[in-house]
Amino acid sequence: MVYKIDVNVCVGCGACVTSCPVSAIEQKEDKCIINADVCKGCGVCESTCPVNAISQD
Repeated sequence: MVYKIDVNVCVGCGACVTSCPVSAIEQKEDKCIINADVCKGCGVCESTCPVNAISQD
């Protein structure tokens, strides 16, 4: 299952970027985005997001 980041909630801290084991997340203009083509659906990013901006799509 692919995950998505709610850019209205994301604070751009980068915790998800560093936790993603497949480098599917990148930071752009103080927000993070998930590349759905690379995401493996492991959920590590969701558990590391301090503001709960990440959820399953």
